[in-house]
Amino acid sequence: MTVGRRRCYRAPMKYLLCLAILVMPGTTWSQDFVVQPYLQNPSPTSIWIAWETNSGDQSRVDWGLGDATDQMTEGHSHAGPGAHRHHKVQLTNLQPATRYSYRVVTGEARSAVYHFKTPPTAESESPFRLVAMSDMQRDHRNPDRYREIVEDGVIAYVRETFGPDLAEVLGLVLIPGDLVDSGRIYSQWANTFFTPGVQLMPYVPFMPVPGNHENDSDYFFDYFHLPQNGTPGFEEHWWYTDYSNVRIIGLDSNSAYRIGVQLDWLEQTLADACASDDIDFVFAQLHHPHESELWIAGNTAYTGDVIQRLEDFSSGCDKPSIHFFGHTHGYSRGQSRDHRHLMVNVATAGGNIDYWGEYRQVDYEEYTVSQDEYGFVLIEVEAGDDPRFRLTRVGRGDENQRENNVIRDRLEVRRNNQRPARPRIRGPLPDGVDADCFTLAMRRYRDPDGDTHQGTHWQVSTDCDDFTDPVIDRWRQHQNWYDGQDRQAGDDLTDEIVRGLEPMTDYCWRARVRDAGLTWSEWSEPEAFRTGDSDRHRLPLANPGAEEGVEGWTVEEGIFESLESGQCNAGDAYAGQHFFSVGGACDSGDFARVSQRIDVAEFAAQIDAENTIARFGGYLRNWDGNDHPEMWLRFYDDTNMLVGESEEVGSLDSSWREITHELAIPANTRAVEFVLTGTRNAGTDNDSYFDDLFMDLIIGNMACDEAPVGPPDPDAGVVVDAGPPTDGGLNPSDALTATDGGFVSDA
Repeated sequence: MTVGRRRCYRAPMKYLLCLAILVMPGTTWSQDFVVQPYLQNPSPTSIWIAWETNSGDQSRVDWGLGDATDQMTEGHSHAGPGAHRHHKVQLTNLQPATRYSYRVVTGEARSAVYHFKTPPTAESESPFRLVAMSDMQRDHRNPDRYREIVEDGVIAYVRETFGPDLAEVLGLVLIPGDLVDSGRIYSQWANTFFTPGVQLMPYVPFMPVPGNHENDSDYFFDYFHLPQNGTPGFEEHWWYTDYSNVRIIGLDSNSAYRIGVQLDWLEQTLADACASDDIDFVFAQLHHPHESELWIAGNTAYTGDVIQRLEDFSSGCDKPSIHFFGHTHGYSRGQSRDHRHLMVNVATAGGNIDYWGEYRQVDYEEYTVSQDEYGFVLIEVEAGDDPRFRLTRVGRGDENQRENNVIRDRLEVRRNNQRPARPRIRGPLPDGVDADCFTLAMRRYRDPDGDTHQGTHWQVSTDCDDFTDPVIDRWRQHQNWYDGQDRQAGDDLTDEIVRGLEPMTDYCWRARVRDAGLTWSEWSEPEAFRTGDSDRHRLPLANPGAEEGVEGWTVEEGIFESLESGQCNAGDAYAGQHFFSVGGACDSGDFARVSQRIDVAEFAAQIDAENTIARFGGYLRNWDGNDHPEMWLRFYDDTNMLVGESEEVGSLDSSWREITHELAIPANTRAVEFVLTGTRNAGTDNDSYFDDLFMDLIIGNMACDEAPVGPPDPDAGVVVDAGPPTDGGLNPSDALTATDGGFVSDA
C-alpha cells in the first residue's frame, strides 16, 4: 500500500494537472524550521529559546560564552497541528550582561548561529534600551508593512543610532497585543508574525501581551514563554519581570480578564516595586486604551482602573510610570495631570491606520500628541544616581506618504527632578474687572534644571482658603497635536482668558506650572479680586437641571429621561436630585436628540449689529468613557428659517465635567434652540448625561481684550537657559533625523 500526497499545477489551456507523489510506508520527512529561533523571558542568569519545526521531538540548543557553542542543553517540545512541534529550552546559570552564542537543533534541522546578551543585574545600575510597538496584524492592502517596520524601521534606526550589534544595543521588545489578524488561524503566526520579524527575534528577546485579535487562542500560549508569576490559574495572562531599574508589567485587558483579581495582583506587584530600592520606574503594557483620540469606540473602562493604580503608585512612591497600549492604529502620547504617569499608544506596526476623520474622534485634555501613522517607540533608560528615561517616537508615515524614521515626539523624565520655581503673579488685578472677559497673567517661567515649560494649571475660587471646588479649573499643555494641527500653538502658558464670572462678586485665583519632566511647582500665592458689572444676560432656559422631569424640552428623536440620583445604576446628579439622560439608562436607544427654543427677539438690534455672543454650557458625563453626550445651538430668523449652527461640543469623561462654548450670533437671529444629543458607542445603556445647563447672551464684548490685566512682566526679555527641548510632538517638516541619537551610553 502506498500513501499519496497530491500536488496540482495549473497548465496551459486551463487544464489542471495533478501529480500523485507516492510515499512508501515508514518514509521519514526531514525536519525543517517553521519558525526560526526566538528569545523569550530573559533574566540576568537565564533565557528561554524557542522555535517550531514541521516534525521531530528533539529540542537541543548548542551554546557557549562569546562566540563559542561548546555547551549543550536539552529542553522539551509539545505538539502543534499535524506533525508540527513547538520547542522550548531554558539556558540557566548564565552571567549577567554577557554575550552568548547559540544554535538550535531538531534532528536534521540546524539553525544558523545567533547570539544574545543577558540583562544586567539591578545592582549594576546599567543603562538599557527597549522598543515598544503594537498591532502588527496584517493589513491585506499593505501586507509587507510589519516586515518593513522591523527591518527598515527598528533595525535600521537602532543600528544607525547606537551601533550595529542588535543584541548589544537593544535589550527588549514589548508588544501590547494584536500580533496577528486572527489568533485562531494557526498559519498566521508563522507567516505574518514570526517570519517578518526574523531579522530581529533571534537576537533580542520580545515579550507580548494578548490583544483582542489573538482571540484568547491557545496558540498564543503555545508560542510564548512568559513569566509565571501572575495570579495562580492565570499564568502568562499577567506577569512581571525586572530589567535593570525598571519593573515591566504585562496585563490582559481582554473582556474575559477584566476582573478584580488582576487588579488585586497589580496592586501587590506595584507595592513590591514601591518598596524595592532597585526599582526606579514601572512600565506596564496592555492592549486596550482608556482614552483614544483616533478611535473612541475602542475605549475600555477597565484600563482606567489600571491607570488609577499606576497613578497612585507614581505619586505615592515618587517613581514615574508609563503604560503602553495599542488597539487604536496610530500614535498617541498623553500624561496624567496630577501624577507623573505617561500613557503611550505605540501602534501601528502594520495594522490598517485609523486616519483622521475616519471614525468618531475626540480631543482629550491629557493627550498632547496624536498622529495617524506607522511607527514604533524607543525608550532609553539610565539608572545610577540620576535615573531617567527618554521616549522617542520614530514615525514611518502612512500608506500614501512614506517617511524614513523621522522623530515625531520626544520626552525625557528624570526620577529626581527639581520642581519649577513657584510662579509669581504679574501684578494685582484692578478692582472691578470685567466679569465677562479678562486675563490672568504670571511672570516668566523658571526652572532650576533648565527644563522647558510643559503646562500651566489655572484655578479661580470664591474662597482664597479653599480651592477644592473651583469655579474655573483649567489645565493648558504647551502643545496639542490633533488632526494635523497644534491647537496650542502660540500659547506661552503665562496668561489665561477668563469669561463668564458672576458680576459684583469676590473671587481668588492661583496657578502652578509644570516642567517637561512632569513635575509641578507649588501653587502661586492666591490673589483676591472682585468683578464689576456685566453685559451678560442669562436666558430663561426652562428646567435646566432635570428637577422638573423633562418639562420644557422637545424630544426630536429617541429616549429622554429625567433620572434621580442612583436610578437605574446611572450614578448621581451633579447638583440637586436629578439629571438628564439623553438616550436612556432605564430604557435605552442608540441615539437621542432633544431641544428647547428660546426667543431672543428683544435683542434684535444688538444681534443684527453683529455685537452679541452666545455662551452656553453645562455639566456632562457618561459611565465608562464610551457614550457621547454633546450639545450645540441652532439659530432661526423670524420666518423660522435656520440661519446658522454652532459646532457640537461634548465630553467622554466618566465624571461630571463642565463644558462651555461661545460664538457670535448670526445677524437676523430671533430664536435660539439649545440641542442635546446622546450617542451610544458601547454597552447596553446610552449613558449620555447632562445637568445644570445654561445659555447667556453677552452684548458689546465681541473681542475679549487679551492683553493681561496689570503691569507688564518685569522678566520679559530676560534670557533663561532652558536647555535643549525634550518634549516634542514635532511636525514632519521639523522632524529630527534618525541620526539625532540617544543620551545613553552603549549598554
